[in-house]
Amino acid sequence: MNNKIELRYGCNPHQTPAEALMREGQLPIQALNGAPGYINLLDALNGWQLARELKQSLGLPAAASFKHVSPAGAAVAVPMSEVEAHIHFVAGLELSPLATAYARARGADRLSSFGDWAALSDVVDVPTARLLQREVSDGVIAPGYEPEALAILKAKKQGAYRIVQIDPDYEPTAIGQMTTETRDVFGVTFTQQRNTAVPHPDDLTNLVTANKQLSKDARRDLIVALIALKYTQSNSVCYAFHGQTIGVGAGQQSRIHCTRLAGSKADAWFLRQHPRVLALPFRQGIKRPERDNAIDQFLLDELTPAAEAYWRQSFAEPPVRLTRAEKREWLDQFSGVSLGSDAFFPFRDSIDRASRSGVSFVAQPGGSVRDDVVTAACDEYGMAMALTGVRLFHH
Repeated sequence: MNNKIELRYGCNPHQTPAEALMREGQLPIQALNGAPGYINLLDALNGWQLARELKQSLGLPAAASFKHVSPAGAAVAVPMSEVEAHIHFVAGLELSPLATAYARARGADRLSSFGDWAALSDVVDVPTARLLQREVSDGVIAPGYEPEALAILKAKKQGAYRIVQIDPDYEPTAIGQMTTETRDVFGVTFTQQRNTAVPHPDDLTNLVTANKQLSKDARRDLIVALIALKYTQSNSVCYAFHGQTIGVGAGQQSRIHCTRLAGSKADAWFLRQHPRVLALPFRQGIKRPERDNAIDQFLLDELTPAAEAYWRQSFAEPPVRLTRAEKREWLDQFSGVSLGSDAFFPFRDSIDRASRSGVSFVAQPGGSVRDDVVTAACDEYGMAMALTGVRLFHH
């Protein structure tokens, strides 16, 4: 390993030169194939930390699908139902635990995962490599690769697929009692202690609602949401279910907009399981990305005539849209969803919106002057809410 990687350019092609380097010691990563870029490595290193911390906290193989410095999806290896396997396009495939985690992470928000960077907690096996081979993905980071899995991935993108290996034992060098990180903005250098807080199920003990019941699955899903939020551009809110994120709202200036954005993604994840969506008559030969876009268009309430005409080309015969009432009836049957927030809810509006997406469990730092109002809102809906006391902003 070296202490520097030359990059083609920075965030944009006109930002040259660019490199990734270590001020002290050797880089903990090496490119086994392809040439990762600036944004690739930002996604890789953030995604690796997310997947590693999920594995540390929950003891299960974990994966993240990263896109533009926020997770499109994150998950641990929880077995999938037949319907979940169908909507994640893995029905009938051989799935190892690690492959299951990636299938869930990739399937959380397939539109956003298009061209993702995959991060995996464990050595990549053949089933996981075969999943990656099928998807439109920019690269992968993992602590190692089985020989056959590496050969499969090296053949992707005519041999240009970016494959990065990271030392699983690497930790940033500590200076004194702190592990610091620095960042330069407009010629000004910022320095701070790294965020070493790793959410854990033991953090969910301060239940302030009348409902104080958190099942084992709820605790798992809340931790999936909180760890995903730790690596999501703030403000951020995350819905999680069955060991995976199902909706991430990132980078909005208002928390309610984060909640609405993430909630709309969670609703889409559930609506993909509707019998009419599962039975959509796609024309023969249509690829998965086109299917993803067609499903997204199908679930919209209305389109312009031109968009409608283009969208219908995806199908062998025109499908009948779900009405708003039909969608609402379908969504109302779901519950048990977990909601995490990287900072406190300043108003009850996020709780009101979350109730429409099956949220039963909430975790947030607390600390708002309206904590009592938010708690009362949770009580109205019968939700259980834990205050963690730890904010998870990421910028």
